[in-house]
Amino acid sequence: QVQLVESGGGLVQPGASLKLSCVASTNDFGRYALAWFRQSEGQEREFVALITKTNNTLYSNSHNIRDRFAISRDNDKNMLFLQMDNLRPEDTGVYYCAASFRLGTSAGTYDTWGRGTQVTVSS
Repeated sequence: QVQLVESGGGLVQPGASLKLSCVASTNDFGRYALAWFRQSEGQEREFVALITKTNNTLYSNSHNIRDRFAISRDNDKNMLFLQMDNLRPEDTGVYYCAASFRLGTSAGTYDTWGRGTQVTVSS
């Protein structure tokens, strides 16, 4: 069973950047589709971005995420990343990385989740 651990969250001002990381403990990292989700207080978990095992990417159509965020992976280091630029207060939430052998944008697609890292965007 793969384990995922996120890091890189924090408190930043609007317009700032953060880079989230997720390290996986598995020998099959390159076979997984990986994704980032986020959850704000009182809201459902929301798809942010995914990257396939062949490095194709897909982003949420909401909140101009595709213009501000970039998902990437390093299979040699078993790591997933999310570069977030021009952060907005509405980006505040807990960010989770997720892994699956399947591909999709719904949370139910993913079998394995990290515990999340908090991102707070506030002036």
